[in-house]
Amino acid sequence: MKNIATLEDVELRFGDKIILRNCSLDIREGAITCLIGLSGAGKSTILRLLNGLQRPDKGRVVVRGVDVSTLRPRQLPEFRRQIGFAFQFAALFDSLTVGENVAMPLREHTKMSKAEIAKLVHATLESVGLEQVGDRMPSELSGGMLKRAGFARAVVTNPDLVLYDEPTTGLDPIITHVLTETIVRLRRKLNGTAVVVSHDLESIYAMADYVAMIFEGAIIEYGTVEQVRGSANPIVQQFLQGSEVGPIPL
Repeated sequence: MKNIATLEDVELRFGDKIILRNCSLDIREGAITCLIGLSGAGKSTILRLLNGLQRPDKGRVVVRGVDVSTLRPRQLPEFRRQIGFAFQFAALFDSLTVGENVAMPLREHTKMSKAEIAKLVHATLESVGLEQVGDRMPSELSGGMLKRAGFARAVVTNPDLVLYDEPTTGLDPIITHVLTETIVRLRRKLNGTAVVVSHDLESIYAMADYVAMIFEGAIIEYGTVEQVRGSANPIVQQFLQGSEVGPIPL
């Protein structure tokens, strides 16, 4: 299996604070890779690096063979068209209906007719179980429905790489299961790749092909779910077990 994206010895600082250092990661094409780690470890930063919202201070971020940091500002919109981004809080526009929110990438980046857009928006909402809510406002949706609407907007352009930032945070176990299944189903439907940042270990175990754990700015463990769960690294085990006892400073 080849890589669709790679981080090579990436370093990123915000002022004096080091977010990533010597951070290397392979994103396997056609797989779901889940990023785990402590809060503030840099997981969401990796997503922003992958779609060009952030640039590394050192190292390279390569997506489909292209070093993202070499792209000029005018090249980034086209580059991002091939990458879906489902934000942590859905980030829908309150003044637009759900359907209008999902349609926005198509209106901005394609020459599709209104009828074609309407048909594709309905089909995409249907794929996430929201075919009946296109005319509703975001304020009328539950938390889980908002997340799925955000998923729909992220995948409506048929991207081959979709990034999910904390898709199940703050949701009950039933909705968490629904969203986890939706991510798996969308990856199959798109025949693409997904990268998911999450703290929900049960959700990760259910969906991940690969898991990468970040600690103190670097990837310290990478492998299949079984490999990571069986890791001999005491930092990984302390995190997975949620234990107060171990090398992670509390």
